[in-house]
Amino acid sequence: MRRLTPTLSLIAGLAASTLAFTGCAASTSAPAEGDGVSVVASTDVYGSIAEAIGGELVTVTSLITGAAQDPHSFEASARDQLTVSRADLVIENGGGYDPFIDTLLAASPSDAAVLDASETSGLVEEAGEHFNEHVWYSLGGVKRVAEAIARELSTVDPDNSAAYETNLAAFAAEMAQLEAFAEGMRAGTRGLGVAVTEPVPLYLLEAAGFTNRTPADFSEAIEEGADVSPAALADTLDLFPDGAVSLLAYNGQTASSETERVRTAADEAGVPVVEFTETLPEGTDYVAWMTDNLYAISAALE
Repeated sequence: MRRLTPTLSLIAGLAASTLAFTGCAASTSAPAEGDGVSVVASTDVYGSIAEAIGGELVTVTSLITGAAQDPHSFEASARDQLTVSRADLVIENGGGYDPFIDTLLAASPSDAAVLDASETSGLVEEAGEHFNEHVWYSLGGVKRVAEAIARELSTVDPDNSAAYETNLAAFAAEMAQLEAFAEGMRAGTRGLGVAVTEPVPLYLLEAAGFTNRTPADFSEAIEEGADVSPAALADTLDLFPDGAVSLLAYNGQTASSETERVRTAADEAGVPVVEFTETLPEGTDYVAWMTDNLYAISAALE
């Protein structure tokens, strides 16, 4: 395998980023009324980004936290309804990923501003019918979402707009370092194929230079919880002994007998496996999480 080594300056910068953002994980409890601007996020991913922009001026509640909850099948509670009704800003992924937010909003008397990350990211227009709704793995998309969060917070709380802009600038600088890290990997990954059990991390993998070689019928069936056809499974398994891919990106949150067979095929062929999740690992934040993901990709190919 080709060795991928990020520059020392990038490593130092990203290490500093991780330390700077440690401890900014979003709150999971209902906010007290009057305790700053109230932000509700569908998942802790967007909650973390909102806290980076809002800092101590906002109280963030993430409805989905941890790997045990599946946004596609999440059932909101009466407590969640109350939380949304008190929100000043609601952040959803959109794109059909977290429809429970729309249900809560429809039943709520709240006049909260609503930010749809899929629409805000600009990725819907770029992809058209092939849109991948996992927009938080797009570094460029997240930068645009962060900018929109800063705008919305400044509208709700204009007296603190300067603080939101300052926090946005710091967050954007960290995102620029992540983009530079991914871009620096491209020289070593040019021409390399990747297989995915689901398209969750594809934006990040493509930014790092990989080409997705997974049969669409396989990854779509896994994502939708449908049966994988024997032909799609066979074509996916053939990627590994044939040397078509140099990495398997595995979503452990939606493991199945088919994905386990794919993982076994990768192991038997000596193809490295990197696990990705849809929600934040415990005790981390968005920037640190994406930093870890990029390091994991790099280390897997050494």
